Amino acid sequence: MSQTEFDPKDFRRALSQFPTGVTVITTLDADGKPVGVTASSFNSVSMDPVLVLWSIDKSAHSLPAFEQAKHFAVNVLGQDQVSTSNNFASRGEDKFANAAYTAGLGGAPVLDNYAAQFECKTWAVYEGGDHLILVGEVINYRYNDSVEPLVFARGSYAISSQHPEMNSSQAATSQEDDFVGSYLLYLLRVAYQGFSAQLYPKLKQHHDITPEEWRILARMISSPEINTQELAERVMQPEVALNQTISWMAEKGLVDLSANTARITTKGAEIGEKMKQLALAEEARLLASISSEQSDQLKQNLKTLIAKL
Repeated sequence: MSQTEFDPKDFRRALSQFPTGVTVITTLDADGKPVGVTASSFNSVSMDPVLVLWSIDKSAHSLPAFEQAKHFAVNVLGQDQVSTSNNFASRGEDKFANAAYTAGLGGAPVLDNYAAQFECKTWAVYEGGDHLILVGEVINYRYNDSVEPLVFARGSYAISSQHPEMNSSQAATSQEDDFVGSYLLYLLRVAYQGFSAQLYPKLKQHHDITPEEWRILARMISSPEINTQELAERVMQPEVALNQTISWMAEKGLVDLSANTARITTKGAEIGEKMKQLALAEEARLLASISSEQSDQLKQNLKTLIAKL
């Protein structure tokens, strides 16, 4: 037992402020069957020898396989592999049914799609409280520069992008008609970062709402009672992380939980409506420099593009 008394939920919330990448760790069990788990505890350890580590909960069903494995592979996921992360984070029996992979070092599965991969020989296994720490010696590695890595922060999936200050400095020095200054993805990213940088602090200041809680409440305004699995898909949050966020929201009196169903409370609905009005006011401020016809057309064009993705 720890000598320090912490509220586990609150401590996890503090840890969620540290963004990580998302990986799927794979190996073979004693019967030669593929085993895989989603993990964000991956990190480098040493360059000589080349060592990496990750940790696994001692209550995990796949613990014996990894504890006894001579080899394992670390598959770093790309930003379009949210479904892959969710699949290997689930408790399903056959996680590889819909996963394309080949056999790598020691037979450990390596996914066909990845941002980076590290094939490892188990170097050491250490005790780590309620987890085991697995250290691997990297034997083979590869990476794909064209794939943006998937990021996990504050209980939700995210993508890596330049800081708004970098965008501001670039915008100040670039010409309006150069490639970057006219590129749609760049323009969308700058607009989103500028908008969220203004909105999120106001949500916290006025309503004590985090961005993750905002995404959930915004969805529940129109769906006041919803299955948590469906809600996780709508807000792009792993169900286990969503349940953690929902439990924090329940403590605030914003939602009620019953089995796998979340229901917005009267307090939650009231704050959600105020939040909505604040967001609409921020949107109006952002769009004030163009006409309502241009604003409507902009939204319609974006909806058309999204429908084709």
